[in-house]
Amino acid sequence: MSPKASPLITSPHRADHVGSLLRPAPVKQARHKFYDEKSISAAELKATEDAAIIDVIRMQEAVGLKVVTDGETRRSFWHYDFMGALTGFALEERDPAQGVKFHGVNLRPIFPTIKGKLDFPDDHPMLDHFRFLAANTKVTPKISIPGPSCCHFRTAKADIHPAEYKDLDVLFADLSKTYAKAVAKFYEAGCRYLQMDDIFFAYLCDPKQRAQKQAEGIDPDWLIGQYAQMMHDAIKDRPADMVIGMHMCRGNFRSTWAAEGAYDLVADAVFNRTGVDIFFMEYDTERAGGLEPLKYLQKGTQRIYPGFITTKTPALESIDDLKYKFDEASAYVAVDQLGIAPQCGFASTEEGNMITEDEQKRKLELVVKTAEAIWGTA
Repeated sequence: MSPKASPLITSPHRADHVGSLLRPAPVKQARHKFYDEKSISAAELKATEDAAIIDVIRMQEAVGLKVVTDGETRRSFWHYDFMGALTGFALEERDPAQGVKFHGVNLRPIFPTIKGKLDFPDDHPMLDHFRFLAANTKVTPKISIPGPSCCHFRTAKADIHPAEYKDLDVLFADLSKTYAKAVAKFYEAGCRYLQMDDIFFAYLCDPKQRAQKQAEGIDPDWLIGQYAQMMHDAIKDRPADMVIGMHMCRGNFRSTWAAEGAYDLVADAVFNRTGVDIFFMEYDTERAGGLEPLKYLQKGTQRIYPGFITTKTPALESIDDLKYKFDEASAYVAVDQLGIAPQCGFASTEEGNMITEDEQKRKLELVVKTAEAIWGTA
């Protein structure tokens, strides 16, 4: 028997969020007991996660959101958990000093490594993660996964072992095929709203990040085009009733960041060459630059959700200020092609940002209230 399809989005909801939510204390405790102390079973950990996910679903529904996620409650990282479960990928832990550098802090030293031919397995755990979410909500369920560019950008050249993948054209083609299969499998599981976080488009607007790629012998502008093509090829055969979102930011780890730079260098490729329906764009600080790149979005059904509301700090933005920012944005893109979401997730890793669960809830309430104030509906 085929799974029940999730509610069809005839037009995307105006109020949304990127995906991750703060991990509740019982989940953090259970993960510590399972992974560190090894004092509880996998079934006990899952039971704790299940209960917490039902709670976060109810919280999202209660604030008025018409689209909900599982908060990425079962994950340690927003991206590595997905990547590590792909055929051909492995996650390796190394010297803490090697961790990816954010502003003033290093990420935990987990390194994705490509050891064999890439594929999306039929039993990828996040398919069941989606099924559980969909079975426990009456609104639109959404799952967020890392986009295909992540599998290249976050994997060091020395950690790509198969000889054929030294040719980036071959690697990128296999990544597109792997993700195309993922799209099909999520659709089979009932998913009609899939988000792929391709944040490295924004990274490639940062002079330091661009210099690093140049030092590796890769032209960053060529890479932007290749990343856009990978996404396009991964989603081009999706069914007509499946909505694809994409999130872009400049890093989010314990309220810190890793990159900066305006979207000008990538906007045309992102909006017009990927085939994505919805774009979640970080816009909470000057590090994201101005709104001018929004002009590259063509008239039609695509939407941009500018992230004027930050998840990094607890202070609430005012609705009046947010309405003013949307007035500014409407100079470049029609207000009917806009929506609202926070600038990033609240917990891109299980550590979470430096805010409380109550502050998180108030941010989501603000998203809904602002959508109602501007469009009359969430």
